Parts: sequence; structure tokens; C-alpha cells
Amino acid sequence: MSEPDLHLDRRRADSFGEGAEEYDRSRPSYPAGLVDALLAGRPLRVLDVGCGTGLAARLFAGRGCDVLGIEPDPRMAEVARRHGVAVESATFESWDARGRRFDLLTAGQSWHWVDPWAGAAKATEVLRPGGRIGLFWNDSFLDPDVRAEIDALYAQHAPELVGHSVLVGLPIGPRYEATADVLRASGFEGVRLEQFPHALTCSTARFVELTSTHSDHRTLPGASLEKLLAGLGAVIERRGGEVEVRYETTLVTASTPAPCGTP
Repeated sequence: MSEPDLHLDRRRADSFGEGAEEYDRSRPSYPAGLVDALLAGRPLRVLDVGCGTGLAARLFAGRGCDVLGIEPDPRMAEVARRHGVAVESATFESWDARGRRFDLLTAGQSWHWVDPWAGAAKATEVLRPGGRIGLFWNDSFLDPDVRAEIDALYAQHAPELVGHSVLVGLPIGPRYEATADVLRASGFEGVRLEQFPHALTCSTARFVELTSTHSDHRTLPGASLEKLLAGLGAVIERRGGEVEVRYETTLVTASTPAPCGTP
């Protein structure tokens, strides 16, 4: 299935809730610089689309924003609520805003599960004039020698993911450019891309658990996933029980047209 159609793969989209606690424990957060960039206009009301367990929503709430999450999976939403995030359960496309408007719409690691055209149109409806949209994703990178060992494991136990998974080298750049193009065509202004580097040192257990939270892994045959995860654990253990994962968070951001006369 191509990137623009990924939102149609409901088997993958609905797989996250099966491991909501693992997702919340092991997934990386987002760098402070990203939050700073999105809060430059001092937004007060934030709508976090596909909020999952609230990893991004908590960052904005911690800066004093009034945050509302939208999350279709009740298991993910329940974890977010336990962390103090207000969540309404729905897909973004079907969600009823009931006339509410927001200063900032965010989507961390989730906009590819939203129909790109319907999502952009809905965003223009729920953002105030001059409001911003911020869509962001983490891309991960490993040292070449570690990557070589891991690539061999995928070739052996999950060849269907080689060249098709974020974790094993899927080129994500086209996703960001395509997202930006849809925003421009939908009437957003000042569309731009920014990158924010950060890093995370993972223990063997965290790296294995993190890998298992990705939808293309969760939907592998059970035996294949078990062998793959065992092999990944062995690779990290041989290297002292931890591995550094370097991340680059890409932000696609834009604004709705400001009212006439606004500088």
C-alpha cells in the first residue's frame, strides 16, 4: 500500500491499542526545540490529532496550553487520560468539533493515518484564522555497524519489511513533501519544513519493546515477530546491553489565512 493510502489500512491503524502500555513506555518523545517552534505564536488552545497515549499532548499541556486530544482507539485514549490528557474518541475526519476553534493543531507520528485531503480540509475548519498546523514525525538512525546486523535479521525473519519499514530504512522524505503539497493546495499559507535532531539511549528491553510497537511489526506473523525480536535483543546484548538511536524530527507547519488587515 502506498504512503498516501496508508490511512486505509485499518488493520495496521487499529493495532496500536493492543500494546498501548508498551507504546507509552518505549516510544521516544519530541525535542524541546520542536515545542518551542510551535509555541512561538503563544497558542492557548491546542488540538492534538491522533494523540495516542498523549506523548505530544503532555508536552504542550506542560507549557500551559489547554490541550484536547482526538484518538480513535479507546485503549490508547485511556492511557492518555490517565496522564491527565482530555481526549475525545473519534477519527479526526468524523469528529464533531461542535463549533470549537483552536489556535494550534498538532499531530505527532499520526497524520499518515488521516486521509490527507479530508484532514487538511477539516483542519481549516477547526483552526481560527491565522491558526497553525504542526505535523511531525520521528525518523530513527543507527550506527552503520549495528544497522548491518539488524538488516541481516530482517532479511532472515521479516523480508517483507526490508525497504518498506521506517525502522529498516523506508525513505520518508516523500511523505513530508506530499503533506506540504496538500496543505498548500488546501489554502494554508507559509508552508515549510523544519528538522530537529535528538537522541535516545535504549536498553535492550526498551529497544525490543519499541520495535514491537510499530504497526508493520505488530501485524507480522507471530512466529516471525518473535524470532526477529529475539535476534534484535541478542544484537544489543552483544554490544553491552544498550544502543543509541539518533532521531530527526521533521515538522511540516503552515498557517490558515489571517483576517484581512492583520499584519
